Amino acid sequence: MKNMLVTGYRANELGIFNQKHPGIPFIREAIKRRLIPLIEEGLEWVITPGQYGVDLWACEAVIELKAEYPQLKLSILAAFAGMDEKWSDEKKEYWQNLLKQVDYYGLVSKEPYSGPWQFKARDALLLRKTGGMLLVYDDEASPGSPRYFKEAAEKMREEEGYVLIQITPEDIQSVADDLQSDLIDAQSDGADWN
Repeated sequence: MKNMLVTGYRANELGIFNQKHPGIPFIREAIKRRLIPLIEEGLEWVITPGQYGVDLWACEAVIELKAEYPQLKLSILAAFAGMDEKWSDEKKEYWQNLLKQVDYYGLVSKEPYSGPWQFKARDALLLRKTGGMLLVYDDEASPGSPRYFKEAAEKMREEEGYVLIQITPEDIQSVADDLQSDLIDAQSDGADWN
């Protein structure tokens, strides 16, 4: 697979309202851990819709991975122009900094928001341009916005073998446990026992 869509919940759906939330690094690390074997198998492009939340944390993960895998490319394919107009200044600055680091930024509609058709057109294009999806999604929680991507990916999997890889809350908790354990090990290695 050469191109993969990475998406999931919007930040507010996870109760995350700023970039300082302690869960973000665990989500980002879970995404990186799932992408590494795919990159090593030939993944070339990670494409996201660019929504504030998992999409942008995935962008951060890819930017970090590019240090070790410089061949990896990152794209944001947004639904419409001015997506960040109503965002806070902090979010806008974060967005602008990320945009400087992507390899390709495109808009499905060059107009500002005018209706749900823009999201449907974006989603259809993202699915057509990718061979698989890495989705941060909890089947046990209320559906949220990623439900539509999951349903479309499942249908495409049945029809044409589209790949769907899911990151669950348990996966993220496992990453958090691993990182916490690594931190404890590092602290005990550096402890002065005298």
